[in-house]
Amino acid sequence: MQAVVVTELTGPAGMTLQEVPEPDTDGRVLIDVRAAGVCFPDLLISYGKYQLRPEPPFVPGAEVAGVVLSAPDGSGFAPGDRVLAMSDHGGYAERVAVPATRVLRIPAGLDFDEAASLIINYQTMEFALTRRAGLVAGETVVVLGAAGGVGTAAIQLAKAHGARVIAVVRRAGAEEFLRELGADEVVALTDGWAGRVGELTGNAGAQVVIDPVGGDAFDDAVRVLAPEGRLVVIGFAGGGIPSVKVNRVLFRNISIVGAAWGEFLRSHPEALAQTHEALTALVAKGLRPLVKARYPLAEAPRALADLEAGKVLGKAVLVRG
Repeated sequence: MQAVVVTELTGPAGMTLQEVPEPDTDGRVLIDVRAAGVCFPDLLISYGKYQLRPEPPFVPGAEVAGVVLSAPDGSGFAPGDRVLAMSDHGGYAERVAVPATRVLRIPAGLDFDEAASLIINYQTMEFALTRRAGLVAGETVVVLGAAGGVGTAAIQLAKAHGARVIAVVRRAGAEEFLRELGADEVVALTDGWAGRVGELTGNAGAQVVIDPVGGDAFDDAVRVLAPEGRLVVIGFAGGGIPSVKVNRVLFRNISIVGAAWGEFLRSHPEALAQTHEALTALVAKGLRPLVKARYPLAEAPRALADLEAGKVLGKAVLVRG
């Protein structure tokens, strides 16, 4: 079968399309991959900078959607089932074998491209908003990095849970796209962005801030919180890992919490099915991942390079031609 293989840890440039052996299906569900999500962990793993660090050669790809070809007895799956799956790697291929505990049924109404997009970003943000931030309908949510995969999922899910959403974005020309997703207000991530958020909240502040950016934006993200507000740290796409003086947390009565979905699953594997059930219910009410970029499997290096360069709005997927 064909797969995209990381041959050296130099990022997208170190990946090529090759013929590789069929995956080991012992105790696993074999999936005919119809679409694979392109996500930030895939980019990091291609540089050897992710917490999971396989040695080359290996096939990247953590998010897949497709059709079951075979499944172990007792797994609950059968050939022909439409499924999505989260794997450590291996998804940038024609077929992948995944433990049954990481395989989920595609919600009715979603195509394979949408299903492949409903995995890491949407699971992370459902976990972040409901479990870590304790979002309540009617609250205001500020989303940093709003045009990326995590940001777009945050906007859609916050709206689905009844929040008012202020999208904060660095990329020019993204306002129409963000409003299409459901953002109530769009603010440019330039000097003075925190003041603009203050104006939009009547200087009361936001109850929740979602921060996948880190770096220089972090201090202002803390400042825009309302009393008892919650800042949820998702990652550090901006490059720098910020620090905070805890006296600010104390005297302003705010919370700063982390939302590391992959790490949480290691100790709470049951949360995967629970979160997918919640997302499935939202899909039934109209939630649809908005896929804005599609690449053939062979162009996975270009897809990741575009993601790295900030050329991808929302979610990108690899598709079988």
